[in-house]
This record gives sequence, structure tokens and C-alpha cells, in this order.
Amino acid sequence: MISSLFRLKFAKVLMLIIISALVVGCKSGEKGEKEPEFDVDMQEIDQSLFDNINQAKRVFYSMPSPLETAMLVRSAGAIYNEDLLNSLDNVGNYTTNRSMALNLGIYTCDLSFASLYDQTQTSISYLSAAKKMADGLGILDAINEETLERLEENVNNREVIMDIISETFMNSSAYLQENNRQALSSIVLVGGWVEGLYLAIKLVDQDSFEGNKLVDRIVDQKLSLNIVMKLLEDHKNNPDVADILIDMNQLKAIYDKISITTSEIKTSFDEETQITTLESTTKNNFTLEIFIELSTKVESLRETYIL
Repeated sequence: MISSLFRLKFAKVLMLIIISALVVGCKSGEKGEKEPEFDVDMQEIDQSLFDNINQAKRVFYSMPSPLETAMLVRSAGAIYNEDLLNSLDNVGNYTTNRSMALNLGIYTCDLSFASLYDQTQTSISYLSAAKKMADGLGILDAINEETLERLEENVNNREVIMDIISETFMNSSAYLQENNRQALSSIVLVGGWVEGLYLAIKLVDQDSFEGNKLVDRIVDQKLSLNIVMKLLEDHKNNPDVADILIDMNQLKAIYDKISITTSEIKTSFDEETQITTLESTTKNNFTLEIFIELSTKVESLRETYIL
């Protein structure tokens, strides 16, 4: 049986192909060119096209999906706390494209979190909430009745549930990209990213701050944040994106206080196994004081996103 994690990575590869194809389409459309033939001479393609595709790769592979973030939170031994999730009572409050896009990402992250802790009814309820956000954005069939039925039929099959969540997020992003709504797609991504960061921060036990896996993951988001900001900057002419970019700059000011150093890579060879291993260590100055400052800012931003 193919593992669910493998399928998740396969979904990412498929999405990358979609994104790359869309970038090609956008470049061609801007110049009024004919659609490229499959036997196009690769040497004749504008270098800027490769730059755009490489940027899409960096964004896609560097950003954790809501499901991956939830998987890491659970693997770090965090205890499930439903009170941290965005209340389902808030669904009716989201009427603008900005609020629906942000909370499509947020509810998808919450759905992932609940499903990994085998919270069956909560998972179904949060998928329904995500569906309402998608419907409001006009994302046709990203989350349809068949999706909800599949979830209900497989409530005890975590592998299938993970597949459904992956497909939901991928289909939503793909639809927005295909319909020239890249700005909204980036906002969905931000919503899921902020929610994952929020959950990780809230589940950190400050009494065991040193060596905490969730703390390490929070530090890792310094790179993800830079990529998020680059993605948002590409659509900064959109007023909603411009506002969110201000929020991300405030987060960046805090993350800039964290320095990460990596030691020189050393090689070691095992005579018995005939395997060469590359080893290096990474250190950072992420103190409890910086953590508290970051936590306060993330909680504040997240509060404004779910109102």
C-alpha cells in the first residue's frame, strides 16, 4: 500500500506541474504569443520564465502545507486542544474575499489538526466550514458533497482522511491559479501558514523550551516567512495583499532578531557499512524573550484574521 505521506508528496509534485504550466500560460498570454508546442527549443525560452518557475518551486516546496504542519505538531507530542481552533460560530462572519480566503487556509489547517488526533465529528464540521469558504470564493467543486460523503464514510481511516485534506487544499489553490486569482491564492496560503504557526506557538510548553521540537519548527518558519513575503510582494497592487504584507513585515522584524548559524559540513565514513555521512550542526539565538514577543504578535494577527 502506498503510504499517505508518499501520496502527499506526490500531490505536491502534481501541484508543482500545475503551477509551472500556469506560469508558462501567463507569460505567453502577456506577449500575445501562440500556445507553445511540445517540441519547443528549450534554448529559446526566456530566462525570466525559468526564474518564475524556480520561484514557484521554492514557494511550493519550502512552505509547509496545513496537513504537514499538523503532522509535525502531533509528532512533537503536543496535546490536542480544540479550544485553539477557529470557532465554527465565526463561519457566517466571513463575507469578503479577503476574510474567506484567509479562513479557508485557517479552517483547512484546523481540519488537519483535528483529523490527526482522530477527532471525527470535528473533522467533518471543519471540512464543512472550509467548504463554505471555498463556495463563497466561487471555487467550484474544490470541496463538493462527494468530498464530504467520502470523509463521513472513512471517519476511521486516517490515511483516506489525509488524502481528502491534501486534495482539498490542492484543488482550491489550483482553481484560483487557473482563474487568474493568484492574489487570493497567496492569501489562502498565508491563512494556513499563520494558523499553523499559531497552533505551534500555543502548544509550546515554556517550561521545556530548550530542545522542544515545536520551537525548532517555529524557528524554521523564518525561511518560510521570507518566501511568503516574496509571494505577496508579487501581488502587492492588490489592496488586501498590501495590508497582509504589512502584517508579515511586522512578523519579519521579530524573526530578524533570530540568527541561525550552520557549522562546516564534515564527512564520516563507516567502514562496515561503506556509507559516507555528511554532518553539520545548526544553532540559533531564539530565546524565550524573543519567543514571547513573537507569540504576542502572532496571536494578535491571528485574532484579526478570524474576527
